[in-house]
Amino acid sequence: MPILIQSVYFLTVVLVILGLKKMSSPTTARSGIVWAGVAMLLAVAVTFLHPGLENHLLMVIAIALGGLVAFVAAKKVTMTAMPQMIALYNGMGGGAAAAIAAVELTQNGVSELSLRILTIAGGLIGTVAFTGSLIAFTKLQGLMRERPITFFGQQVFNFLVLIGSVLVGAYLLKDPSSGFILLFFVGALLFGIFMTLPIGGGDMPVVISLYNALTGLAVGLEGFALKNDAMIIAGTVVGAAGTLLTQLMAKAMNRSISNILFGAFGQEQKDDCSEMKGSLKAIDPDDAAVLLAYAEKVIVVPGYGMAVAQAQHKVKELSDLLQQRGVTVKFAIHPVAGRMPGHMNVLLAEAGIAYEQLFDIEEINPEFATTDVSLVIGANDVVNPAARSNTASPIYGMPILDVDRSKNAIVIKRGKGKGFAGVENELFYTDNTRMLYGDAQNMVNHLVQALKKL
Repeated sequence: MPILIQSVYFLTVVLVILGLKKMSSPTTARSGIVWAGVAMLLAVAVTFLHPGLENHLLMVIAIALGGLVAFVAAKKVTMTAMPQMIALYNGMGGGAAAAIAAVELTQNGVSELSLRILTIAGGLIGTVAFTGSLIAFTKLQGLMRERPITFFGQQVFNFLVLIGSVLVGAYLLKDPSSGFILLFFVGALLFGIFMTLPIGGGDMPVVISLYNALTGLAVGLEGFALKNDAMIIAGTVVGAAGTLLTQLMAKAMNRSISNILFGAFGQEQKDDCSEMKGSLKAIDPDDAAVLLAYAEKVIVVPGYGMAVAQAQHKVKELSDLLQQRGVTVKFAIHPVAGRMPGHMNVLLAEAGIAYEQLFDIEEINPEFATTDVSLVIGANDVVNPAARSNTASPIYGMPILDVDRSKNAIVIKRGKGKGFAGVENELFYTDNTRMLYGDAQNMVNHLVQALKKL
């Protein structure tokens, strides 16, 4: 029986790795998710064959309830709400790793010192990932203020909470059954909360990716405690993939991980409005439609505002109408567009926009200079020229889409508010930019109707 169990776990790991590989391409991502799902099903099924395992009925009930909740939630969730759903499930993974650590320390005991170290480390990391992911969920879901929540001496306070948890964890190495285990987990829970509060909503994709890496690491460490090879390998793979993704996203914003975690980026900048040159110039949908209709090339720059307004299907209709008139239409995708890696690509693909029309920042930026009209829909900081020229700007150095270099720019925006970074957007004040104020879906629909009349 042990050989069968280990063989199935090995197969599980192979399927997870192959599934992750398939998820790296939009064309194979769906099958990759299926492969990974089959792997998890096999891992759960073979777990029942472990000798000495009891409470099979409770396990079946728990799996059935959890599966039902996940199935209903997955069927109902919208694409725009996918980041918070991932944050929630990511938190569940961290919580599960923390629960394993608690059980191993309090009930089964961990005799070897080295395994006890790994168990406590996994418990600490998993608990931080649990509460941190829950805070990320509440911010993305709008249940908590998205902008950074800060207070005087916050970083010192956070450091003390972390050090306190680590010291209690070190004491547990000597006596894991002591009453301090509750204090250890409470400290870790609090650190996850306070660590995430000063991080703004715009940085949440990076934070979710980081917590995903921490969850993978925690699961891998608890795999040592349980002597479960599948958990060790799968947790390590997830941890490594999450770490790499976190670094790539931070690089895309030209910011360090420490700046994202501790910089409280996104707080309102109060003194930059007076430095703006030029004025905001509004345009109505009919005039904007004429500008688009008689262009040779149009680049659409979708942002999170488009996702929130669920405007992707109207954008697809607009793109089709323009192409029927002989206009070349391309889509410029910034690496941090949306709220998670690949979020914008999936939204546009869901609406039926071909992948061949989507271009990364390196591919599309040289084309803006020869573009007649750039249509910015719900994007802000990623098209702000201040990132290129204003050394005093908090977003200086962040790679941006060069919309300001196109011949004309139309920006669809709800109002005159600032972007996530809390700074004015220089693009909006340039001579070649016109502002189309309103809900993205509503305004794109107006453009569609106006185009049909031309």
